[in-house]
Amino acid sequence: MGSLTATVAPPNASNVILWFRTFKAIAGSGFRRYATYRQASVAGVVTNSVFGFLRCYVLLAAAGAAGTVAGYDRGQLATFVWVGQGLLAVVLLWGWTELADRIRTGDVASDLLRPVHPVTSHLAADLGRAGHAALVRFLPPVLIGPIFFEVHLPHRWSTLPIFALSALLAVVLCFGCRFLVNATAYWLQDVRGPLILWVLASGGLAGLYFPLRFLPEWLQLVLWLGTPFPSLLQTPLDVLVERDATGTQVGLVGLQFAWAVLILAACRLVQRRAERRLVVQGG
Repeated sequence: MGSLTATVAPPNASNVILWFRTFKAIAGSGFRRYATYRQASVAGVVTNSVFGFLRCYVLLAAAGAAGTVAGYDRGQLATFVWVGQGLLAVVLLWGWTELADRIRTGDVASDLLRPVHPVTSHLAADLGRAGHAALVRFLPPVLIGPIFFEVHLPHRWSTLPIFALSALLAVVLCFGCRFLVNATAYWLQDVRGPLILWVLASGGLAGLYFPLRFLPEWLQLVLWLGTPFPSLLQTPLDVLVERDATGTQVGLVGLQFAWAVLILAACRLVQRRAERRLVVQGG
């Protein structure tokens, strides 16, 4: 059992520019890393598109002859599905176990000796990954959907910038959640249990399988205020389809921001506690 502490330079006016340059460099490396997996990107686009057709037909069937359900019309439902299929790859609910793998192998010890905090370095790399996914994985479903279905186009000029901010916050928030799940490996070594719980909870409570507006209002309120899950997918999608007035959209994005700050603070707290008492399997 040993104690390892990351060497992090205190923030001051002289190293702010260097910090941003380092952050940008790490984000760029994350973008280039995922750009090398061309076949995986193509396979992901095909898979998301196939499921897009399945989900879209199911939700349109739920709308029925009335053409509306839970306040969504048919165009809004189609947009919800197809943009959601693209946003799923950008936010990346599942599939990230890099931190847990490095803890299990002991490679995390070298991360703690670097001048960049582990949370910051992993966040920068994840933002680079999200940038690549926005170009390669997000655009194809968004372009395929309108070819086969009538979609909803934003009517308010403020919708697109609010959506862009909401999507960015969703990426940051989802990274924080995934980091916390992976960080359980500091104590458990094997994180398959927490990962399975995360997959089950995030898919159903984030609005991936169905819009959370289908649920009773009291349960919606509990999910939005009591958990970060709706802020991962439901909020940016509701913003884009203009499910609510502009003021409500801004309020939902503000809630996203609060969750992102809280979860990132939790990441740094967990990381600090792990550095004080760290058991590295195999080393």
